Amino acid sequence: MNLEEYFKRIGFHGSFDKLDLATLKLIHKHHVMSVPFENLSIHCGEKITMDLEVIYNKIVRSSRGGWCLENNFLFGWMLREMGYDTTRLASRVFSSCLNDFYPTETHLINKVVIDGKAYITDVSFGVSSQIWEPLELVSGKDQPQAAGVFRLIDKGDFWVLEKTGRKPEVLNPDFAKSSLVNRMETKQIYGFSLMPCEVDHFFEQNQYLQTDPTSLFTNKSICSLQTPTGFRVLVGWTYSEVTYKAEAGVDVLDMRDLTDDEIEQILREKFNLKLPKKLQPVNNKASYTI
Repeated sequence: MNLEEYFKRIGFHGSFDKLDLATLKLIHKHHVMSVPFENLSIHCGEKITMDLEVIYNKIVRSSRGGWCLENNFLFGWMLREMGYDTTRLASRVFSSCLNDFYPTETHLINKVVIDGKAYITDVSFGVSSQIWEPLELVSGKDQPQAAGVFRLIDKGDFWVLEKTGRKPEVLNPDFAKSSLVNRMETKQIYGFSLMPCEVDHFFEQNQYLQTDPTSLFTNKSICSLQTPTGFRVLVGWTYSEVTYKAEAGVDVLDMRDLTDDEIEQILREKFNLKLPKKLQPVNNKASYTI
């Protein structure tokens, strides 16, 4: 495991001897543009582990993606290797069905302190909720990015990440009423405390998320990658390319269903993924929007 190999994987060729915000922003953006948010291991017979070397080999050497417990664990390793002041945090994802945050902390993020200011880094939430750059840990401050305006809200012992986005413009009329389309202009994404946590804090949830029949990730196969103009995502058999049109106040969604024969080609051409085993796509009913 070494930084040079990781930086080659994400296509970062800049200097990494400065522990400043500009460098962190560049690396963060390179990661989300190069490494997919994906849970495909579950759906092609692989076990997802919280072993850092296994994650490194999967993402860096095998050019795969991963979900937050893999991507953000690896990203935290990189930050520490570089020498950034980094703290691992646990967060609870917001559920639109519950209209509340899930009771368990399933999402891993990192806090970085630079020149006395704290920032939240998260390279693995995916789709339209993915931040491209770290967010300053300041309550109520509008922080515009390509996907919309993000805000961190201090609720006392609990911080909440929310985003105000744009209206969806769905090109394919067959998907006009698709449950995958997010129609909430402002939404809460997750909440977290600033209490540091060890990796073993996530072991039980890592097992639950990939085995429990009620888990989102057992019910949907997801692969998402950010692009310079938006993002692309495959959920089950549904492939979408989303273009952010900030000047028009819309996100343009080009959605279509693939055949089984097309999936391998799409993964290779659009996500640069080659899976070691055949993917069994899944898109059962579950609360999830892109």
